[in-house]
Amino acid sequence: MRYMLMQAYGAVELEGCLPMSEWAPEDVRAHIDFQHALNTELLDSGELVDAQGLAGPELATFVVSDGVHPARIIDGPYPGSKELLAGYRLVDVDSLDRALEIAARSSAAPGPGGAPIQQPIEVRQVLAAPDPEV
Repeated sequence: MRYMLMQAYGAVELEGCLPMSEWAPEDVRAHIDFQHALNTELLDSGELVDAQGLAGPELATFVVSDGVHPARIIDGPYPGSKELLAGYRLVDVDSLDRALEIAARSSAAPGPGGAPIQQPIEVRQVLAAPDPEV
């Protein structure tokens, strides 16, 4: 089963945690090293399909279309938003329990001073498209 593990930033992470742009360089490096190590472990086990960090909301663009008229393109930033999707992992695992285990490890990634950041991870199963012949 495939699950998308979406990493939010700015919701309920570590109390008083600064934005990563304000972390000490060694804390940023420790956080990134943790993410790379977890990805390597999941690659080696055959469970990682893809993992990516995403650009900040200041670079976001929304596209809205009715399929007839020209699409509306709406650019950020969106200063009213207090959280953003920071990145994701797509995993192919045997069970929801395993996806939750991976999400819990990711949530505990180190932040400032090495303290677990407690980053919220949304876990959603990736659904297969319906069979067109049915």
